[in-house]
Amino acid sequence: MCRNIRPLHNFAPPATDDEVTAAALQFVRKVSGATRPSQANQVAFDRAVAEIAHTTRHLLEELVTTAPPKDRDVEAAKRRARAEARYAR
Repeated sequence: MCRNIRPLHNFAPPATDDEVTAAALQFVRKVSGATRPSQANQVAFDRAVAEIAHTTRHLLEELVTTAPPKDRDVEAAKRRARAEARYAR
């Protein structure tokens, strides 16, 4: 359920708002135990996603590192290779 939560810090270019929101959505889904909330819980669910995305964005803006930024394509290739090795058994 949390496959979309990926490291977002220290990438060139920086994480987009869509990536931050997708990670927040997956986090709220995991914590709430619901992939789709009921109508009664939709407002609370959406508010939680927005607040977590907002807080995540602030965190990413404040983190500092001396490491060079990671390349998105290289990291994606590493993930694909790990997945291929995992599922090729």
